[in-house]
Amino acid sequence: MISIFNDQKCVLGEGPLWHPEAGHLFWFDILRKKIFQTVNGVISQHKFHEYVSAAGWIDQKTLIIASETFLSTFNFVTGQKEHLAKLENDNPRTRSNDGRADPHGGFWIGTMAKDASKGQGAIYRYYGGELRQLFAPITISNSICFSVDGLHAYFADTVTHKIMKWPLNEKNGWPVGEPYTFIDLSTEGLFPDGSIVDELGYLWNAQWGAGRVARYSPSGTYVDDIAFPASQITCPAFGGEEMKTLFVTSASLNLKEPEAGRTFTIETEFRGQKEHSIRL
Repeated sequence: MISIFNDQKCVLGEGPLWHPEAGHLFWFDILRKKIFQTVNGVISQHKFHEYVSAAGWIDQKTLIIASETFLSTFNFVTGQKEHLAKLENDNPRTRSNDGRADPHGGFWIGTMAKDASKGQGAIYRYYGGELRQLFAPITISNSICFSVDGLHAYFADTVTHKIMKWPLNEKNGWPVGEPYTFIDLSTEGLFPDGSIVDELGYLWNAQWGAGRVARYSPSGTYVDDIAFPASQITCPAFGGEEMKTLFVTSASLNLKEPEAGRTFTIETEFRGQKEHSIRL
């Protein structure tokens, strides 16, 4: 049964992250420049000076945060922030979007134009103190997640209707060769947004405008989906004590739907992967 996780309605809810050691859920309202945090059922929020969209965890008190111009550390206890690397800070047209830590201790982050102009974004990886561009051009970077064995990355350019798969070097996690199509949603007219991979290797994809999170087998075959009471579903995350609780963010852009922008939750029979920590 789907429940509303809280009463907060986001304009562009995104980037849910379950911190496996702190036991907190974080998520963003990108356009309001906020990150939300739950501690024992109590929700707090932090306001930033620019758009923020994605996070990974470093230790029990610290996240890495992707904003429109920087990757930064963020102590969610004290609120202290420190810049790690510049992220397209010379380009006022773009901002960060989807991102996730990889199994090798790196952090992948995608960018896009603030007005979603074609081909203005890219995908980067922060690893060993270096921020390196991996893929460009891209219009709306999304679906960044990783296979259970750490040998493949997934990502999407939402406007292409395709989720891509990319082999990774088993020693350091850098991409090898070229990405190729894993799931093609063009015949169904579906737009892939955020994705995660569960412990069995199944990919769960939020589909913008379709009001659902769909589940695909490790070979890319559609299995089933969960419908939500909001059309602009943006990203799923597994969490909770047993990692079987699915949290799902949504947006309310230009919508009058009563539940648009909520963060939803549902208990499942499936177990998610714990989010990987980032090594600085």
